[in-house]
Amino acid sequence: MRSRGIVQRHPASGPENQDLRTAEAPVQPLSTGRPTAGRGPATIRHMWHRRTLGVLVQIVAAAFLVAACTGGAGGAGGAALPAGADLLKKSAAAMGAVKSAGFAIETEGKPPVPLRKADGRLTSKGDGDGTIQIDVLGSLQELDFVLLGDTVHFKGPTGGFQKMTRAELAAIYDPSAILSADKGVPALLTSATGPVTEAAEKIADLDAYRVAASLSRQALLPLVPGITQGVDAKLWVDKATGRLLKASLPLGTGDSAGTVTVTFHDYDAPVEVTAPNG
Repeated sequence: MRSRGIVQRHPASGPENQDLRTAEAPVQPLSTGRPTAGRGPATIRHMWHRRTLGVLVQIVAAAFLVAACTGGAGGAGGAALPAGADLLKKSAAAMGAVKSAGFAIETEGKPPVPLRKADGRLTSKGDGDGTIQIDVLGSLQELDFVLLGDTVHFKGPTGGFQKMTRAELAAIYDPSAILSADKGVPALLTSATGPVTEAAEKIADLDAYRVAASLSRQALLPLVPGITQGVDAKLWVDKATGRLLKASLPLGTGDSAGTVTVTFHDYDAPVEVTAPNG
């Protein structure tokens, strides 16, 4: 009497299930009408190779799956990114030690703040010079400023320089607050919440980490006057020094939405501020 082979049936027969079928054991051959007992050494080696290959395929596939799920969590070369909280703590300390810096503030779109543009040089003592462009009742006004001691020299589109006190300037915008340890960038970085390091990037040819963090309205007011909300910001921290290179601040909603971008450069370069003539 002929013995009947056992036929293995699978719910799917596509190529995507081939590896699973080859990995299952034992696998009985289809009936050929001949007895299956007494397999030779060649048959046994063939079955062992098939089973081993199936297992190896699944291991390799699992390795690729793990790599795909974890890819992108590191920086260049797959290195892990530093924690966002540690980066901002380091950056706050580095910014608190800055002696001078160049800065630029630009807006894109229609963020709901009067400041439209600013650039200049500042010292940690509060002296500095540059220009400010603000929106006054729908009209853009550009002012040149010189901050020296307790006196502010400013000049509009026409006429010469005039004077005001720092308290009067603060009602419009006081750039000297940017490097202030108490209310400037160091305080802003210290108060940031939920920092997450997102990527390693270059800013102006410098290696930097991009950190996402929430910044409160109170902490932003000295830097962006007229702001009415906290923001989910992007911050770029210099890898080498820990100093802040750039901040992107999305503001507003709908038609009154835009982005305020602050950049820093020329850290600790010599800055000599002199009172203007006239």
